[in-house]
Amino acid sequence: MRLIFAGTPEPAVESLRALIDSRHEVVTVLTRPDARKSRGRTLHPSPVKALAEEHGIEVLTPETLKANDEIRQRLRDLAPDCIPVVAYGNLIPDDMLDIPTHGWVNLHFSVLPNWRGAAPVQHAILAGDDTTGVSVFRIDSGLDTGDVILSTNDPIAPEDTAGDLLERLARGGANALVEAMDMLEDGTAQLTKQPEEGTYASKITTDDARIDWTQPVEVVDRAIRAFTPAPGAWTTLGGDRVKVGPVTPAGTSDLQPGDVTVTKKHVSVGTGTGDVILGTIQPPGKKMMNAADWGRGLSADVVEGLKFQ
Repeated sequence: MRLIFAGTPEPAVESLRALIDSRHEVVTVLTRPDARKSRGRTLHPSPVKALAEEHGIEVLTPETLKANDEIRQRLRDLAPDCIPVVAYGNLIPDDMLDIPTHGWVNLHFSVLPNWRGAAPVQHAILAGDDTTGVSVFRIDSGLDTGDVILSTNDPIAPEDTAGDLLERLARGGANALVEAMDMLEDGTAQLTKQPEEGTYASKITTDDARIDWTQPVEVVDRAIRAFTPAPGAWTTLGGDRVKVGPVTPAGTSDLQPGDVTVTKKHVSVGTGTGDVILGTIQPPGKKMMNAADWGRGLSADVVEGLKFQ
């Protein structure tokens, strides 16, 4: 089939690479415009654009698809059989849905109808789900409500961060997306209507990622893993914001929520139902570092009375 691929961030790269290597032809890529990054605020192409250019594939970077007659006509002229989508980042207007013969087909990182929306991986970890997966579905006018072509299931490990899980799902999802394209071309796809009711995964903000040390230890553990690597779980220490990486639950103690103890081997923090041992910490103005090393570098007067809030 003739495909136009729509995607932007790193998790979409695996799918584009798999489609390029498949029996299908990727004729054009849709992606977000170059973004300014780093201290120099220089423009950088999206990971998807970089891969497309490596393979000599045409790249379109509209700010929006809404009321964009030029892009609409270009897509029609390309006459795609299907437009697979992975984390594109632009809303697709209803009047563009009928451009490809087989529609716009989205790879979503959950088993629909669970966790429709922007942050399915983070919300699955936050909720304590044991399993998740991917779904490939035909986009309609709703929010991740279209008919499902296929789904896969994947376990969530107790130590998984959102970054770990998303990387795994991106690899498996790439294979699922190619399989869905094959099925559409072969006429073997059997689309399944979704239930109307589902769960929703709203976008995660920096404020959401602040750690509430009064919560039970398992909730604190899940929250930190869900917000790693982005936007990064954080707390405050003496009025300064510090980021923390994944922790290890360590059982009960006399520590109050947020209280910090430092030994030669560990930095422990109290939660609502027990302690956690910090793995990594990022003090203000510094890079992420081993928490035990950070603790050993503190003076005795600083260690006394340490508290995260």
